[in-house]
Amino acid sequence: MSVSPPLRTSDIPPLVTSTTDDPKVLEHAAAEDYSLHIVPLSWRSGRLSISMAWFGLMSAMFWVVVGSTVTLAVGTIDTLIGIAASAVSYGVINSVAARYAAKTGTSVSLFSRALFGRAGSAFAAALFGITITYYVVAEGAIVAAALHAYLPAVPIAVCALIVVLYQAPLAMRGVTTWLDKINGWLLPLYLLGLVGSVAWTIAEYGYSNDWLTYEPAAAASSGVPGWWFAYTIYMGVWVVTMMAWDFARFGKPADAVFNGRVTFGTPFYVMTLFVNAVVGMFLAHTIEIEGPLNEESAILGIIAMMGFWGLLWVLISQTRVNTGNFYLASTNLQNFFVRALKITLPRVFWLGVVAVVVYVMMLTNVLTWILQALSYQGVIIVSWVAIAMTHIALTSRSGSALGTAEFRPGRVPAVNPAGMTAWSVSSAVGIALVAFGGASGTVWAPPVSCVLAAAIYAVALRISKPGWFVLDRPHDPRTEVEDPWETRVRCHRCEDSYIAYEMDRDPSADHQAICLACASNTPSFLRAAEAEAGS
Repeated sequence: MSVSPPLRTSDIPPLVTSTTDDPKVLEHAAAEDYSLHIVPLSWRSGRLSISMAWFGLMSAMFWVVVGSTVTLAVGTIDTLIGIAASAVSYGVINSVAARYAAKTGTSVSLFSRALFGRAGSAFAAALFGITITYYVVAEGAIVAAALHAYLPAVPIAVCALIVVLYQAPLAMRGVTTWLDKINGWLLPLYLLGLVGSVAWTIAEYGYSNDWLTYEPAAAASSGVPGWWFAYTIYMGVWVVTMMAWDFARFGKPADAVFNGRVTFGTPFYVMTLFVNAVVGMFLAHTIEIEGPLNEESAILGIIAMMGFWGLLWVLISQTRVNTGNFYLASTNLQNFFVRALKITLPRVFWLGVVAVVVYVMMLTNVLTWILQALSYQGVIIVSWVAIAMTHIALTSRSGSALGTAEFRPGRVPAVNPAGMTAWSVSSAVGIALVAFGGASGTVWAPPVSCVLAAAIYAVALRISKPGWFVLDRPHDPRTEVEDPWETRVRCHRCEDSYIAYEMDRDPSADHQAICLACASNTPSFLRAAEAEAGS
């Protein structure tokens, strides 16, 4: 069978361009938030807007309780050392992630195409979406428990329904059109509640330094120093890097340094991890709480002590964090179904799906198995973070063409052997440690997976072939315009106009222009693109 010669540039149809945003695209973006597209510079927000949207994570009750929980295993001093080291690590890693996300405008799902190929990126979106859904359930369950404690006559199932019905709709709009505003309005109230809970506790029970010098009668038998145990516990929550990435993509490139150092950097994690943990430790060792310490019992203690004001603080704090969680879960669920099953539906539809799933899961004894599931998924996410950081560090430093992180579906292979090998092997080793290694294996699983993933990927980069990362195809719209970030190009399928940076040529339709979303869910385009690359 003979192969047709490639078309000359003069034979392909001209691009239909403009220099202003498409009104229809802007209308969709108000709710969709460019979830299936690159975020154009015109949709980026300033420092204050991004920080207010992102700071919702700061108020998760998880951070208040997890520090005190770890303290019961290894003592206060070791816990504080581990958290301090975690705050620095989080700051460094997420500073790099935030700057790169702002530079490229990519989401976690899109960037994953550069690392793992089209199939791997779909799995990354599913993993991220499922993990965040678990956190929606856990944080929502805290509010339901608080409502039920304050109004015991209301069944817990009704309390859970109330939580879902009021929280999910708050995530219908995007990061820069709503989440920044609601979280900004509620931030002072959250901080007031945080300080107020400490003051109330001192007034009620007095102050003692016993919480600061606490040592458990029997330290955790993990075979590692207590501070390292605490550090690895926080490694299991490196999904925060994925969350930071999907928020940071809305930041202006001019603000990338500030956002990297402050908004997504160490100062944020000092407050989020360290300060919240200190408050949690003090409350846990001062308030009289019946039963073993966990998120729910701590909340019940706050409600019992503060009454309505405690309930209000819980509502404010959990509303802030769960609006972002609902948003991220719906966005990544949407990405998965588009990438894997070619089902394109609005993000609001998937928000409804997440709400239903969350409510059903809240009716089960979900905490008995979610924590175990998160320990496995945490290992896979740590491996993703290690590979992402290795890719950014090595490709940027060497000036490699791979530093551009090609994400367009017609210009990346279905599977990237470098990324998939590193991710699969490191994740498998980590999962095996969690499953069969006992307490010691669970502690070592995240760091072992992290180091292994980075090492394998670094070696794979050195021996990789260009075709592992990028399909060699002609006729790139990026090179046909003066500024691919400012020029809009009309897609021949949806007839909407997006920036040239995300556009491609469709060899299955006479090489007309096609946008990122349409290219992702058009099998004929993908087949033709692979055939063109192999010709």
